[in-house]
Amino acid sequence: MVRPPRFDTDQLLDAAVRLAASGGPHAVTMSAVAQAVGAPSGSVYHRFAGRTVLLAEVWLRTVERFQEGYLAVLTEEPDPHRAARTASRYVVAWCRENPHEAVLLLYGASDFGRADWSEEHGRRADAGNSRVFAALARLAEALGARDEQARDRVALALVDLPLTVVRRHLRTGGTLPPHAEDLTEQCTTALLT
Repeated sequence: MVRPPRFDTDQLLDAAVRLAASGGPHAVTMSAVAQAVGAPSGSVYHRFAGRTVLLAEVWLRTVERFQEGYLAVLTEEPDPHRAARTASRYVVAWCRENPHEAVLLLYGASDFGRADWSEEHGRRADAGNSRVFAALARLAEALGARDEQARDRVALALVDLPLTVVRRHLRTGGTLPPHAEDLTEQCTTALLT
């Protein structure tokens, strides 16, 4: 009878997220992840062929989890102004609920070794980004953003602004103020009015 593994993939990725949040992507090593969960190094190598795969999976799992909810907000609300306000609030709320993962979003895929990822990992990243960009483009169109400046305003309101509101607090390990969602929504509304 085969004994079930003591450490599952999510436990290892959770440890990698915590390491990256506290020390940056360079802190995520196979041995550091093993040590963080009290596992033998072989347990980590059994799940991930090497550090490059581990970094890709940490980044992709984090981004895919964020994008799933963000896309739902962007696409399910029929009123484009309400969708925009809700999407900007979602970014802040998600970061509040997932502070370690949110710190990872302040980095980029390149910080997690994107240049060395497998073709499959690259496709996953590109597919997720394409879905988000397409949803943002549809929302921008619905908001009447016809030229480049107007589309940039939508991106600023729904991507850059919410991340700016949380960046300072996340980078210092602080908590987000209770008014962060409201402030973000107010700024988004002002930019899109």
